Amino acid sequence: MFLTTSVHFLFLVFLGMLSLVLLLIIGVLIYGFYQYRESVQIFRWSEVINKKISEVIVYDEEEMSADTSFSAASGNPLFRNLFLQKLAESEKKFSGAAQNKLKDLFQEYGLQEEALKKLNQKKEHIIAGGIQELTAMQVEEALPKISTFLAHPSAQVYQEAQYAMVNFKGFEGLHFLNSISSRISEWQQLRLLISITRIPENSEDSIKSWMESSNDSVVIFTLKLLRKFQILSLYPVVTDLLDHPAVDVRVQAVQTLLSLENSSTIEHLMGIYSDQPVEVQKEMLKVMKKSKDQCSTDFLKNQLLNNGDSGIKVHAAEALCALNQQKYLTEVSQKETSSEELIQIIKYALQEKVC
Repeated sequence: MFLTTSVHFLFLVFLGMLSLVLLLIIGVLIYGFYQYRESVQIFRWSEVINKKISEVIVYDEEEMSADTSFSAASGNPLFRNLFLQKLAESEKKFSGAAQNKLKDLFQEYGLQEEALKKLNQKKEHIIAGGIQELTAMQVEEALPKISTFLAHPSAQVYQEAQYAMVNFKGFEGLHFLNSISSRISEWQQLRLLISITRIPENSEDSIKSWMESSNDSVVIFTLKLLRKFQILSLYPVVTDLLDHPAVDVRVQAVQTLLSLENSSTIEHLMGIYSDQPVEVQKEMLKVMKKSKDQCSTDFLKNQLLNNGDSGIKVHAAEALCALNQQKYLTEVSQKETSSEELIQIIKYALQEKVC
């Protein structure tokens, strides 16, 4: 009797597990079918939207025929969101009249509200997408709302907010540099630099304050700004950064001194060279190579012969080559007292024709 009951119980358990597996399989199949239908729908909608965008750019309004497929789908929230994304993506590819037509299309279908709604969402990628779309379509009235995201904890969100501020306001949009504590990535710095087309007068105080920031990435970005716009008046402030605690900042300062170079730059670099970390010393040697100032010749010869760091020797040899010191380099390489390492470094510099 007990054995019969146990077998019956096991059979019921087996049936239960089998039913559960079947339900899971059915659920996966239904989900897969739904995903497939959705992807097919998105593909079809994408074709309709791309066609609409192409026609708007190529043809005048009176030359365009009615698009029933587009009109029928234009009220669907999912379609409108896809349409908005496509417009924002297309805006980056065009300029002038074509770009204006895309903005007109954005206004015609009332997509501004769709983008603004995204700013009230919780998901970070949706908020960032909304900021991108509003920026691409130049919805300037959204700036007050966008500015609130400058302090958002998500990098994806606050980076888009930073870019939006600069895209709309240019240099004035950089006010967030006064208080930013997070690191500005290399890519973000590039985006911001591209968006700034001019530096207004009387902006030196702001720039100087950024150069004194406790955020190293703010200082580095500001140095790049100086290089782009050749702000020569801040040359003395740049030289002060050669005492900065961060090596990366010092390296950028050296590069900036080359860009803003004056007659005393190379002499100054040689004077403080010995107090710098190796990474900064190498950058200084690169500057001497690019500068081609003959006053550094003896200094470079000394670094080539007496510095124990192989990397320093390489940069010194390359700089001497740039200063047309090939004869000297050849003579050194032929001396019996020259080490094999030194000979190979000189041969490399000469063979690569780095000069």
